[in-house]
Amino acid sequence: MKILPSLAAGLAGALVLTALHETVRRLRPHDAPRMDLLGERALRQLLAKADADQPGDQEAYFLTMVGDIAGNALYYSLVGSGPHAQRRGLLLGLAAGVGGVVLPGPLGLGSAPSARTPQTQAMTVAWYTVGGVVAGAVARALRRRR
Repeated sequence: MKILPSLAAGLAGALVLTALHETVRRLRPHDAPRMDLLGERALRQLLAKADADQPGDQEAYFLTMVGDIAGNALYYSLVGSGPHAQRRGLLLGLAAGVGGVVLPGPLGLGSAPSARTPQTQAMTVAWYTVGGVVAGAVARALRRRR
């Protein structure tokens, strides 16, 4: 597995995922997934446990976006650069989407941002799956270029 092509593919998937989330939450505020809110809640919980100062709203949003992109890029980079990157991308995306619906509640982040309505749940799974598919497609394209 080549690390740079895998990271590039992961970054592509993460950027597409973030663009989808940010665009749809502005177009459909009543039922769009709000993974940004989950990220901000997680950030604030971590800072509180560390007795660190809480950032303002804009700074928290910025830090959350950077963390989301970096974390999702690393996750999607697991598609690798081998012959089955597209299949792995699909499965990784699907797993992340299901996790995005199921895990926030038990983690103490609240379930509404990703599971408020059936449409919210479906969009959460779909957006993460799209990110994985994009990561897999980019990995495949980069592999063909070598």
